[in-house]
Amino acid sequence: MEYVTLNNGVKMPILGFGVYQIPKEETKRCVHHAIEAGYRSIDTAQSYFNETEVGEAIAACGIPRKEFFITTKVWIDHYGYDKCIKAVEASLIKLKTDYIDLVLLHQPFSDYYGAYRALEDLYAEGKIKAIGVSNFYPDRLSDLCLFGRTIIPAVNQVEVNPIHAQFDAQANMEKHGVRMEAWAPFGEGRNGLFENETLVNIGKKYAKSAAQVMLRWLIQRGVIAVCKSVHPERMKQNFAVFDFALSEQDMNEIEKMNTNNSLFFHHQDPAMVEWFDRMVKERRNNHDCRKDNKNW
Repeated sequence: MEYVTLNNGVKMPILGFGVYQIPKEETKRCVHHAIEAGYRSIDTAQSYFNETEVGEAIAACGIPRKEFFITTKVWIDHYGYDKCIKAVEASLIKLKTDYIDLVLLHQPFSDYYGAYRALEDLYAEGKIKAIGVSNFYPDRLSDLCLFGRTIIPAVNQVEVNPIHAQFDAQANMEKHGVRMEAWAPFGEGRNGLFENETLVNIGKKYAKSAAQVMLRWLIQRGVIAVCKSVHPERMKQNFAVFDFALSEQDMNEIEKMNTNNSLFFHHQDPAMVEWFDRMVKERRNNHDCRKDNKNW
């Protein structure tokens, strides 16, 4: 495993396992297999509704807590100072830990200033080891860095893949000392990324898959990557990316794939803001959240 050092000196694995869209009943098994494959960085979120299962898997594995790097994210209806404090305290209980390595604000909507102040105070108390944001576009990130309270975000987790490479966004993050982290590094296979001729041909040179090439491309850019699979063999394959290096020519060929267009959505589209609201309300109604988290 390779590590990056965040702007507050905390070391974070450059490759993590994500549990987005993994059902609650499958999460514990998947995290268990990911740990067996070698992952020590686990990425979840309040809006995934599987923090409890992540905590159970880590607690049951027999590996000391200090060897893990746990990330969770605060959802937008928990923004504002007081609500954010309560939401993070609930996450601590569900994750069965007395500290969380990294807590991010999940979306750039609502009272993220109040929520960020709450994260700063929880950080000062030692309940969080690093704080950051997710899905913040360069203007919103610069706003928070320049006009925020005291702590520069350690991480900004955004969509990054060969189709949406985010080179300019990365340069802006680096200017402020913020580390880029990639969600959807494979673009969920959209645009035929797993079969893409450029990626497949590069992979053949190293006896690696297109997925492994995409992860290696991110790692060599210094981008933290979070990947997901429910299949143990693919988890192992995704983790096996530290025994080869792409050439400069390979990196340049992948760079040519960039279109600067998201494979998913645009956060500045009002219809997408409404979709986020509907999506979480629907998921909340489909889970017995009163038993799982009184804040939901």
